[in-house]
Parts: sequence; C-alpha cells; structure tokens
Amino acid sequence: MEKNTAKDVPMINERIRFPQIRVIDEDGTQLGIMTPKEAMAIADEKELDLVLVGEKADPPVCRIMDYGKFKFEKEKRAKEAKKKQHTSEVKEVKMRYKIEEHDYQVRINSAQRFLKEGDKVKATVMFRGREIQHADLARELLNRMANDLKDIAEVQQAPKQEGRNMTMIMAPKR
Repeated sequence: MEKNTAKDVPMINERIRFPQIRVIDEDGTQLGIMTPKEAMAIADEKELDLVLVGEKADPPVCRIMDYGKFKFEKEKRAKEAKKKQHTSEVKEVKMRYKIEEHDYQVRINSAQRFLKEGDKVKATVMFRGREIQHADLARELLNRMANDLKDIAEVQQAPKQEGRNMTMIMAPKR
C-alpha cells in the first residue's frame, strides 16, 4: 500500500491553516480576503469544498469548488497528456553486405516507416566467417542507406564496427 506524502494530500477544507486567505467563488468571482473559517462557512452553505490553489501567493489563494469533480478533471487531463506522449524507440534493420536490390528497398521502406513514426533506426550489417574482410563494402552500403534517407533522417552515429557487425544509428529530422 502506498503512503500518502504531504504533497499527495491536497489542502482542502479544515486542512487549510492560514490566518488569512483570498477566496474565489466557483464561477471565478473574487470574494476577498477572509479567515479560512469564514470561507468554510460559505463553502458549506453551497455544499462545496474549499481548495487551496495558490499556496505561494500572499495571502494564499483558495477556491470554492466541487473537489471530487476537480480531482476527476485533473486525472482526465493527465491521462490525455500521457496518451499524446510518444517515447522514441530504437528499431533495427539488419542486412548483409551482399544484399539484393529488392531486399535493400524493403529495408529502406521499413526504416522510412520507423523514422516517420518518430523512432530511431539502427542499421546493422552482419558478417559471417571471412566476410569481415569486406568491412569497406559494408560501410559503403550504410553510407548509401544514409544518403537514401537523408531527406527524413540524420545520422546520429556514423558506421562503426562492433565485433562481427557494423552499425549506424539514424534519427528522424526535426
């Protein structure tokens, strides 16, 4: 079970402990500066809550509102904001340096799709056995790929040999 910290628990109703507060009505009208007790009486009369909205102000600002509805709206906005967020992933396209033209075009199309979705692309050329002697051909292939995608991508990491693979990382252009 999670523990509630002071930050999690909002300052509402009896929890507001300031000598004077500025009070705003539920429709946005300023009611002026008063004691929390007086403001609570007004809120109770309207069957609403007194919620602290501006702690740093002098005097602190409180608003008369339906706290349950306010909390629901706040959570709804947070959920919507989270939906709109896109976390960038690194997608990989693998190939050999002796790749056929059609297969190369398939890799280019995949890379374009990943870049348009906002993801980074890691292009990997794999070597088997003695193929590692042809690292220059693999570098040429990766440079060709970078050139073919130059309109939508920028090279973040130039072709670099890592063991039996040569990799290059591209990111979508901003």
